[in-house]
Amino acid sequence: MTRDEIFGKVRDVLVDALAVDEEEVTPNASLVGDLGAESIDFLDIVFQLEKSFNVKIAQGELFPEGANITQDPRYVVDGRVTPDGLAQLKGRLPHVDFTEFAKDPQVGKVINVFTVQTIVNFMARKLNVA
Repeated sequence: MTRDEIFGKVRDVLVDALAVDEEEVTPNASLVGDLGAESIDFLDIVFQLEKSFNVKIAQGELFPEGANITQDPRYVVDGRVTPDGLAQLKGRLPHVDFTEFAKDPQVGKVINVFTVQTIVNFMARKLNVA
């Protein structure tokens, strides 16, 4: 499977799960900011990805949940993720590009790192596609 094929399947999942138009599902589209995803949608997205790609995605593997790094006082100071916190995020979520977030690591902005490309990267890693 190629990355383009992965993108196509991810796009189909997001169109169905979020009731958006295909044209809106671009690689850089933020799931929350651009596509209007809510927390309950993340569960549906994972479920549909599992079905579409015939894989098992462990809880918290694609999207972090519960008491995560951004709620840990060791990694957040004055509403900003510390360099140690950023390193923890990168270690736990290797499929996420934190480049832009690192420039202004406000906790409230971390949700914006979850883009369509993030899911494509995750699925490519999961399927061992370069």
